[in-house]
Amino acid sequence: MRETSQQPRRPLQQFVAHAALIALSFIFSIPFFWLVTSSLKVDEQLVAFPIIWIPNPVTFEHYIYGLQFVPFPRYIANTLFISTATIIGVVLSSAWIAYGLARIRWPLRIPLFIIILGTMMIPFQVTMIPLFVIFRNIGWFDSYLPLIVPSFFGNAFFIFLLRQFFMTIPMELSEAAKVDGANELLIFWHIILPLTRPALATVALFQFMAAWGDYLGPLIYLSDKDKYTVSLGLALFRGEYNAEFGGLMAASTVMMLPVVILFFLTQRTFIQGITLTGIKG
Repeated sequence: MRETSQQPRRPLQQFVAHAALIALSFIFSIPFFWLVTSSLKVDEQLVAFPIIWIPNPVTFEHYIYGLQFVPFPRYIANTLFISTATIIGVVLSSAWIAYGLARIRWPLRIPLFIIILGTMMIPFQVTMIPLFVIFRNIGWFDSYLPLIVPSFFGNAFFIFLLRQFFMTIPMELSEAAKVDGANELLIFWHIILPLTRPALATVALFQFMAAWGDYLGPLIYLSDKDKYTVSLGLALFRGEYNAEFGGLMAASTVMMLPVVILFFLTQRTFIQGITLTGIKG
């Protein structure tokens, strides 16, 4: 009797859950909707009060002006170069470190893992000035090296994420490979990495979003405008006394499109990589 009384509630619970998710998704999409519609408005409607949500008439002059106001193609190429290099560095280094912490038995792996997690509590603002002094003294100022090289030394959050995923893989696979004569490098490259593609894709997506939207790092280390990234290019739309809001909205929309498209194309892998990282710890 108890099971029959609970069965009719399941469709109602699913309906309530889906309705709540749809309402929340609508609320979170309002800023993006306002950004896109504002890029299509004329200047008078941008500052109109009350807010005009639907542009009338629709104009694309802000896109033409915004993409010509700054060398946007160059900034996009610079940002893509930094993002690609940091993705390669973070994925390879974090995966290798996480493999050593999860799959290789050695005495100090747990204390070292705790120390790595402890570094996540140190904000970037604390290490910002010492890092700037170090990179300036070794001649890396006004180059991409301070933005790329640190990614080849691992990331604490990604190490934690991949370690949890590696621990879900049965140790029997590694033991069988060792019986056949494989060393740790071969096991890591030919057995573990192919099984962790969802987690690696999640790390790559997180890193791409962080590098693509990074503003503080390029602001600190880059002074040549030809080396600017997209985020620094958007800051050029704000002058001392006014701001080009139309061009800024159009350029911001163009900047967000790669992230949105990439997320929708990889959302299944992204969700799978997140959900499988906490099964075993």
